[in-house]
Amino acid sequence: MIKAAILGYGTVGSGVYNVIKSNSYLVNERAGQEIEIKYVLDLRDFPGDPVESVLTHDFEDIINDDEVKIVIEVMGGINPAFDFTMRCLEEGKNVCTSNKELVAEHGLELMHTARENDVNYFFEASCGGGIPIIRALNDCLTADDIDEITGILNGTTNYILTEMTENGASFSKVLKEAQKMGYAERDPSADIDAHDPARKIAILSSIVFGSSVDYKDIYTEGIRQITAEDIKYATTLGYAIKLLAEAKRTEDGVRAYVAPFLVEPSHPLYAINGVMNAVYVHGNMLGDAVFTGAGAGSLPTASAVVADVIDAARHDGKRAYCGWKHDEKLVLASNDSVKHKYLVRISTEDEGKANRVFSPDGFLDTISVGELEEEIAFITPELSEEDFETKAKAFGKVISRIRFY
Repeated sequence: MIKAAILGYGTVGSGVYNVIKSNSYLVNERAGQEIEIKYVLDLRDFPGDPVESVLTHDFEDIINDDEVKIVIEVMGGINPAFDFTMRCLEEGKNVCTSNKELVAEHGLELMHTARENDVNYFFEASCGGGIPIIRALNDCLTADDIDEITGILNGTTNYILTEMTENGASFSKVLKEAQKMGYAERDPSADIDAHDPARKIAILSSIVFGSSVDYKDIYTEGIRQITAEDIKYATTLGYAIKLLAEAKRTEDGVRAYVAPFLVEPSHPLYAINGVMNAVYVHGNMLGDAVFTGAGAGSLPTASAVVADVIDAARHDGKRAYCGWKHDEKLVLASNDSVKHKYLVRISTEDEGKANRVFSPDGFLDTISVGELEEEIAFITPELSEEDFETKAKAFGKVISRIRFY
């Protein structure tokens, strides 16, 4: 038997407790021994909940108990999660987490501490909810040289964009609905301003390219500015707007970004709708592969956490590889020379100026949407990020622009 503690009894923590209890036969069989939850840490009380029998309000109960070999950190945030995690690792306890914010901010330091103390720090559930993408990258694709990883890594934004597309609703209306349904937080900025997927692609690209990627170095653009009018133009063209997070090896180095893109129907990420997540990987031997599944929610995320708990139980007393190879920071290449076509919306009266500024031959094909009489859109030739910004500044009256993927 191996004993474990859960830090936090919120959405994910309660899910972890339920998965281990409900699937105990399978969990124990696959772990090779019985896993017993000895403590659940939370500041709240839960009258009538089965967790009452193991509930504690004091972290010291866990850190001072030598029987506890696995700690499941599902508190979220940096404080006190960082301090608790560090102390557990220093005391020789394995830690499993779903905390992408903590992994993105302090993952390198925590993995180093785990190595020093011959324990493991697992974080499968930090990226993609229930999708086993980290285990696939660490264990299943080790024979491949991965040169690109792109994902829809945030269920909230994917749900909002899907609802706007399917129902023609405004961003603000769908956001309120998402908050009522529990898909978006009261403060949704981490999702809609894309800080959440930026952290996740930083973790994934650190694994793929072997050195630590700082999420703060990644160009990040959210969906707050996407309007129902943008959706109408995308639909007219037969494209879907998706918030994509990508890291890609190029001749100049690794480039990374998070931004809304127009995705064509032939791409596998086009059909990923609602709260679903997906990760597209390209390897030199494998070619293309897509991993898809529920990107959030109590049980899908808990399933990924418990998979790590099983791995920790199997490797109790020995190290398992999880993370990235090198301690040095990966310096990202500039995105200035990256080329895209752009969908640009302008006032109808500025069509002539747009032809002069954006088209080398002075002529652009324009797109109209019936009810939007005072504006048009056009697709630019392929331009670098730097060139587009220069032209947009010279033009001066762009309503919106979205890159083609």
